[in-house]
Amino acid sequence: MTGLRTSLSDGVGHITLDHPPLNILTREVLAQLRDALTQWQDDHTVRALIIDGAGKHFSAGADVSEHLPPHHETLIPEFLDTVRAIVEFPLPVVAAVHGQCLGGGCEVALAADVIISAESARFGQPEIQLGVLPPAACALLPARAPWGAAIDLVLGGEPLGSRDAEKLGLVRFVVPNEDLARTASSMAARFACHSRAALIVGKRTLLEASGDVRVPLERAGQRYLDDLMSTEDAIEGLQSFLEKRPPVWRHR
Repeated sequence: MTGLRTSLSDGVGHITLDHPPLNILTREVLAQLRDALTQWQDDHTVRALIIDGAGKHFSAGADVSEHLPPHHETLIPEFLDTVRAIVEFPLPVVAAVHGQCLGGGCEVALAADVIISAESARFGQPEIQLGVLPPAACALLPARAPWGAAIDLVLGGEPLGSRDAEKLGLVRFVVPNEDLARTASSMAARFACHSRAALIVGKRTLLEASGDVRVPLERAGQRYLDDLMSTEDAIEGLQSFLEKRPPVWRHR
């Protein structure tokens, strides 16, 4: 696969975002990720899943050029479908994060059930700096972080270090960089030694208790497409990024 590697061993499916140095989440990579999730949710040998990134970073997010009209009308629904597929994957999902975990990459990590973070990791939603927003984070963060932290991440645009993310409860463990793969594998193995049926029922029950994410994700996506992308600032912010210049905000 271009941009994605998968493997399966001892009941643990392993998905590696493999397009260094930044592991950009193109529509092609997102489609491959959804395909892997679909395949493994019906594989009775799978009991847990790990998502990580190749090279120095987890992922710097989606391809900014695909956010511009008319591509955004396809990208945003496909991206949210991918996030929902991770959230609703019937078995435990562990994200092993190192380096930059930004934008859509951060949203993919937030969709996992557990985040194991290397000390080097930085988590952020910088979309506001481009005049746009992270729709999946808008839907997921209010249930996973204190309100002030969700506001700061989405509307402030500055990244969090691994220790700050741990204090907020977004990260389960922070480990030395060299221990990340081993710690994530150990946690996935802890899940994988249990009954697949019990894992599926347990995760489904926990998801029901925490609230259905489908409606918030759909609403966030619709607001992105209908309300945000109709503004001049959204187009200006995205174009200024691609043109490597400061944005000039027009919407007041």
